[in-house]
Amino acid sequence: MKPHDATLTIRRDFPRLSPELLAAAARLPTATLHEAGKKIGALPSAIKPVAPQFRCAGSALTVHSPGGDNLWLHRALDIAQAGDVMVVFANGAHEHGYWGEIMTTMAQVRGMAGLVIDGCVRDGVLLGEIGFPVFSRGLCIQGTGKDFGAIGWINHPVTMGHVVVNAGDLIVGDTDGVVAIPHARAAEVVAAGERREAEEAAILRRLQAGETTLSVYGWH
Repeated sequence: MKPHDATLTIRRDFPRLSPELLAAAARLPTATLHEAGKKIGALPSAIKPVAPQFRCAGSALTVHSPGGDNLWLHRALDIAQAGDVMVVFANGAHEHGYWGEIMTTMAQVRGMAGLVIDGCVRDGVLLGEIGFPVFSRGLCIQGTGKDFGAIGWINHPVTMGHVVVNAGDLIVGDTDGVVAIPHARAAEVVAAGERREAEEAAILRRLQAGETTLSVYGWH
């Protein structure tokens, strides 16, 4: 098969979120951001952190990869910038180890903020030791190929479950899962999330003082 000209389907640049906004987003739980955005952006619940301490917040660098092939992930690593979270749709082929110790090390050196993949990875213990946040459907030792004739896309929209993720969207991951917030709404949703956290702290104080959830929320 004739090699695909990757430059035809790679967008190298996209609008990234500011470090200040990413820092604010990193302080908020994923569930809070989902609720603050009016119940948007929840990626499939099967996608969880490989190690429980993993948390990430960054701008989405999107990859639509052919199933069972990780060449396009390597191509995305080559153009990644500090603060990017690589968001990978692997064409529904979950049972492969698309990512491991080698790629994690390169991503960490480049200052990336994390990986979110609708598929599996390998080297789970090592990923936890390295400390680069990886969110996946699980661990799988099944190998991948590198088909230079296969077509993939970088920084084009990808669909994860019922959510369309665009390059530059806000991606936040924690123990509960991963949320994607559209770039244009990121600042608004983070601000709403901060207000929600403050309101919930006040509710907790009322509950600790003896009130009930029915009285606090007026659900009698």
